[in-house]
Amino acid sequence: MIKRVLGIDYGDARIGIAISDLMGWTAQAVETIKWNHHLDEPLNRIVKLVEQYQCEKIVVGLPKNMNGTIGERGEKTLKFIELLKKRLTSVNIVQWDERLTTVEAHRTMRELGVKNKNKKKIVDQIAAVYILQGYLDSVK
Repeated sequence: MIKRVLGIDYGDARIGIAISDLMGWTAQAVETIKWNHHLDEPLNRIVKLVEQYQCEKIVVGLPKNMNGTIGERGEKTLKFIELLKKRLTSVNIVQWDERLTTVEAHRTMRELGVKNKNKKKIVDQIAAVYILQGYLDSVK
């Protein structure tokens, strides 16, 4: 049986989640996990999603500066990845360069005419789709 891949756009307040189809060709938005201070709640939710969708792999967007270096946002993401690895020891976790995915997500929403009040609800999911789709396209 083919297993799915989960895509994650990690942020300080919201985490966008996307999932691949069973063939590993396309990425679809799933949800946005809101969180404040403690990562336990979003980590628990991600574990449940991995189990629900029977994921064998997680692709986490790693924000890099335009020159390829890792800044403060990237360091936070690397710490998040380490916490994920401790919770999901049997799942392969891949870092994926996510430069400009949020910019692309905002452009897509603008082109689709998404109202400003709705953008926060879906921008992270769209970014997660871009991250995961980029990865899926690279392994075909």
